[in-house]
Amino acid sequence: MHRRQFLKVGALAAALASLPACARGLALGPDDAGLLPHAPGTGPIGPDALDGTFLFATGVENSYPRLPGGRRVDQLAKTDHYERWQEDFAGLQALGVTALRYGPAYYRTNPAPGRYDWSSCDAQMEWLRTSGITVIADLCHFGVPDWLSGFDDPAFPAEHAAYARAFARRYPWVRHYTPVNEISVAAKFSAMFGWWNEARTGEAALARTLLNLARAHERAVDAILAERSDAIIVHTEAADRYVPANEGVQAVSRAAFWNTVRFAALDLTLGRAPSSGLVQFLAKGGATRDDLAWFRRRHGHGRRWLGLDYYATCEQLVHGDGRTEPAPVRAGLAAVATAFHERYRRPLFIAETAAVDAVAPGWLAEQWRETLALRRAGVPVTGFTWYGLTDVVDWRWLLTQDRGDVDPMGLYDLQRGLRPVGRAYQELITEWTPRLAELAPGRLAGDSVHGAA
Repeated sequence: MHRRQFLKVGALAAALASLPACARGLALGPDDAGLLPHAPGTGPIGPDALDGTFLFATGVENSYPRLPGGRRVDQLAKTDHYERWQEDFAGLQALGVTALRYGPAYYRTNPAPGRYDWSSCDAQMEWLRTSGITVIADLCHFGVPDWLSGFDDPAFPAEHAAYARAFARRYPWVRHYTPVNEISVAAKFSAMFGWWNEARTGEAALARTLLNLARAHERAVDAILAERSDAIIVHTEAADRYVPANEGVQAVSRAAFWNTVRFAALDLTLGRAPSSGLVQFLAKGGATRDDLAWFRRRHGHGRRWLGLDYYATCEQLVHGDGRTEPAPVRAGLAAVATAFHERYRRPLFIAETAAVDAVAPGWLAEQWRETLALRRAGVPVTGFTWYGLTDVVDWRWLLTQDRGDVDPMGLYDLQRGLRPVGRAYQELITEWTPRLAELAPGRLAGDSVHGAA
């Protein structure tokens, strides 16, 4: 249940302490409890998905969940991106980034079934098309159009596929796609904790929504590949790791539950045979053998990247009463990402990382060292992302309150002034772009990490 929103402002512990016990961890089988997978993935790494280009990326935060009562929280509006997008994109060029995670607000561009309105993004997409910056299109970021009841709406998979097809036709030059951002987080916040969208709670609701989101993701993949057969699908999930705080049965079982959930969306969408614990969990949401078989038959597996989002509180201790807290000693990005890579055997993309302004430069240096360690170990890392381009608003309240509190996580502040981490990232890109261009993913000259500090 831990993603960047918690990490951004240190509100994780307080938020978790307020949750009911049923929302803080439930027991399943032990086979998913550890950090390392019980069996490596077998999916091929398609040659077309690895062209040797390393992407230095950022993203424009575009969350737009609907709160209980119907209020919409749109980060593009809160950060003034609709009015200041040209300044934002000029900032991209000044930094030298080569890729941008970007997408319009789904609820605006798909205002009714079968009807699309691109007026809020046409000019932006045209600017990006001519910029030379690689766009990773973010089609669904924590919200659905008003005419859908939520992520658990039975119509959502088909409607999202139609939307993905329309987007791909509108912008045929886009090659990289994230059809649904962080499925596991979207499901937990919307159907386990009751904070967003369908605002449901409990195991069955979580399983049902997660299954529907995974199905929507894969239906969208089909639609995208039908329009552009060489598309690259960038799966994006939180790089979580849960460790029991002690050897007690309750702590171990609750950690096992969250470790099952952290892999559930990727196991489904990447066609991995589900563990017994995952099968039991999804059955509570109505999953059948035919449903699971459908996911196993997915195609386009050589065209997929594994995008991981890593923040300081991705690694959690789980207590017997369900409480969680950031692990006092982290294994680190390289260790956690290696576990995910061993499980799925896909090219790895560091899709998000960030920290608050005071510690951001040091955090950037650490995560870059960890990224280089992955490459030295032979992991095919395709890019690195500081997320996001600008500060965000009210993530300390998980977008459940409208207080206007700025969370200083961006490369730029909301006055579009360059933060120290923005300058550090600019320097990192300048130094490492030519060096990485000369080296294959597993071959870095020596063991030094010059420029990372």
